[in-house]
Amino acid sequence: MWRKEDVKPQGVTPATPPSTGFPQTSTNSSAPPVAAGPVSAPVSLPISPRAAACISQGIKIKGEVTGKEDLFVDGSVEGKLDLANASVTVGPNGKVKADIAAREVIVRGNVDGKIDGTERVQLWSTGRVSGEVKTERLAIEDGAVLRGKVEAGKANTRSAESKKSSITDLADRPKSNSATVGSQPAVI
Repeated sequence: MWRKEDVKPQGVTPATPPSTGFPQTSTNSSAPPVAAGPVSAPVSLPISPRAAACISQGIKIKGEVTGKEDLFVDGSVEGKLDLANASVTVGPNGKVKADIAAREVIVRGNVDGKIDGTERVQLWSTGRVSGEVKTERLAIEDGAVLRGKVEAGKANTRSAESKKSSITDLADRPKSNSATVGSQPAVI
């Protein structure tokens, strides 16, 4: 069976992988770490450590994005983001013109559209939101901008049911010309 490793030209050294600018350490545990390639100061990456997928800066997507994994958006998205049981983070360079539906939505960039975060929505100080926000918990840092309609807190289904039952009780009640105030009969 032929394998690519079997065919190596004589006298050619294997190519080193391109340098990413980040220090790489050797795998030999007894040797001290050795940097390969140019070493620069470590850059703080804005990517969420939990994000399984990333739309990085410079990427532009038009359409619908669906999934079940956490998503980090630092590029441009137009359309719809539907990640029902996952987290969506809009990075500081992210520009989203879309409706977002997710378990958790964190905004550090710009969002223009409807946000539906079932558990929580968090706006960082650099976040800008223009549109409707619906969530159970809402956190807004000092400096964030939010323009639009906000619906926060748990949906109160009990009050809706009690209003409905009280309306039907009043409709079913026989009409009479007497009323009581406290325990005293009142004259009408």
